[in-house]
Amino acid sequence: MNKEQFLKQLNASLTRLSLEEREDILQDYEEYFEIGMEEGKSEQEISKSLGNPKQISKELMATYHLGQVEQTTSASNVMRAVWAVIGLGFFNLVIVLGPFIALIGVVIAGWATAIAFILAPFGVLFNLVIGNFQLFDLFFALGLCGIGIFIAMGMFVATSALTKGFIRYLKFNASLVKGGLKND
Repeated sequence: MNKEQFLKQLNASLTRLSLEEREDILQDYEEYFEIGMEEGKSEQEISKSLGNPKQISKELMATYHLGQVEQTTSASNVMRAVWAVIGLGFFNLVIVLGPFIALIGVVIAGWATAIAFILAPFGVLFNLVIGNFQLFDLFFALGLCGIGIFIAMGMFVATSALTKGFIRYLKFNASLVKGGLKND
């Protein structure tokens, strides 16, 4: 593959990035070709040493999406980062998707429990309407509501911590896939 083919394939794989970011990346790779040619290498040797442009674009997209998550942690940014890291290799489908699904399950279960406990007093209102009201139910529902508020506060902190931890895990996984662990 010559320089033009390499850069064209890399550019085509980076269409999700802004034009400015794409041009910056392509300029960097053009410099790699220029430096390699100054050292007496052919375009084919340089492109072979750089690797597959599609794999390079997957790595760049994963890095880009992980950077986006660090700037703005939103559900959509986290999902994009997860899919970008999964795209780095089939092995990541198991290593990233499994823990992500488990993490989402824990967060959803915690929030569902908190909301259900907080809404418990509405069950007492329903019992009042149908004529099956007991004073114990009211106190029990108010106790559940208080517990639900505490669970919600804990889930807020836990969701934030789990999100940050999972983002660190994604970064570690992406760096491991891109170049392995470096022993300095």
